[in-house]
Amino acid sequence: MTTATHDEWLHRAKTFAPPRTHLIDGEEEAGGGSTFTVVSPRDGHVLADVADAGQAEVDAAVAGARRAFDHGPWPRLAPAERGRVLIRIAELLEEHRAELALAVSLEMGKPITDAHDIELRAVINTFRWYGQLADKVTDESPHTAPDALALVTREPVGVVGAVVPWNFPLTLAGWKVAPALAAGCTVVLKPSENSPLSALLLGRLALEAGLPPGVLNVVAGDGPVAGRALGLHPDVDVLAFTGSTVVGRHFLRYAADSNLKRVWLELGGKSPNIVLPDAPDLEKAAATAAWGIFFNQGEMCTAPSRLLVHSSIAEQVTEAVVARARALRVGDPLDPATEMGALVGSAHLDRVLDHIRAGVDDGARLRAGGTRTLTETGGVYLEPTVFDQVTPAARLAREEIFGPVLSVLTFDDLDEAVALANATEYGLAAGLWTADLSTAHRVSRALKAGTVWVNCYEEGDLTVPFGGMKQSGNGRDKSAHALEKYTELKTTWIQL
Repeated sequence: MTTATHDEWLHRAKTFAPPRTHLIDGEEEAGGGSTFTVVSPRDGHVLADVADAGQAEVDAAVAGARRAFDHGPWPRLAPAERGRVLIRIAELLEEHRAELALAVSLEMGKPITDAHDIELRAVINTFRWYGQLADKVTDESPHTAPDALALVTREPVGVVGAVVPWNFPLTLAGWKVAPALAAGCTVVLKPSENSPLSALLLGRLALEAGLPPGVLNVVAGDGPVAGRALGLHPDVDVLAFTGSTVVGRHFLRYAADSNLKRVWLELGGKSPNIVLPDAPDLEKAAATAAWGIFFNQGEMCTAPSRLLVHSSIAEQVTEAVVARARALRVGDPLDPATEMGALVGSAHLDRVLDHIRAGVDDGARLRAGGTRTLTETGGVYLEPTVFDQVTPAARLAREEIFGPVLSVLTFDDLDEAVALANATEYGLAAGLWTADLSTAHRVSRALKAGTVWVNCYEEGDLTVPFGGMKQSGNGRDKSAHALEKYTELKTTWIQL
């Protein structure tokens, strides 16, 4: 837990020296000289002008990764040796925890308490967990006739392109980089142009931990240029992406237009959170619903943005959520007491406000928030927002907002609740609150979602997989199953 005060974090921010160059083949590279500006949504101040990757920089990073995979030691190390390096990365992340948390908070507006205590805890645990797993994966030898021996081996797939978003810039990078490295692959990581600083720091710490040059490369740049170059590159064997469904479709096209690389997608969500009258604790259900939609400023693909409440308890639950929204402390991300920080940028705020206006126009009732706040700071802040009387056909109920905006819908029976929950193109996550064990099992099976939380939300650890159904993507992050994305199965049949 962070023990630093607001003043101490402000002092650290003044002395923070952000990285400005790519990490390519073990060297810090400025590239061709073009840069882009990273602005803090906290107060609108410029954090850094960072080297901007074009085709040449992506080509160099992929070439370094290809050399490291084809000729370097990393894929040929004993898995336990790879694991020790990953564990050393985790140790260095812990040693530099305050600096990394500060970078995350400054670049994307996350409250410093969440950045330090949640985001950094997650990425540290990820590298440590996969480091410990690296030598626990086994191959197979199926039973055959006595005159033959069959072997099924898992081999690293090659060069991995990892493109990650800004909302959890280190956690989501770790979910892709750590298992890929554990499998013996080499990686080119492209963070969002909104949050490149923490990823560039991660790359430098990984090199310090003992990764050979070229095993992890980090290039900063935007999606239409650097992301596209990775997606189309013929020497990238696998592309792992977390982000919007629109961009996910682009990566599938890039794969089709290049080398048919496998593309693993973790995309958007419009997650339902169902509260039944027999919920074991309605107060806890309402508190969790409010926490889930306002945590990380609502900038989460799994955010429970649709609260589906039985009509008999709808007003009671909604009032409790509204009370929590109004009491939530919105403020400076560097203040440890802040509960909701800044949205990532002005353009994103405008999109969220457009959804709010559309909700009012569609006839939904605005119960809390809906307005920009703290404008005198120069930052990008929005009040926690709650709508009820939302219809299933409204934009509020159909489109991912990716902001602190909750839509409350009501139902009269269980079949209607399941139908409402599944009435979306997404299938990432869902919540269910009930005291009936049979109902919990039956509804969980009926919900089309990659994760279903019962009487909780956003719980779990690295032992369980994470990913979606339908247009929320394919493949899985976390758990041993993540290694499946970064390995090839090879059959060897030996006639004796």
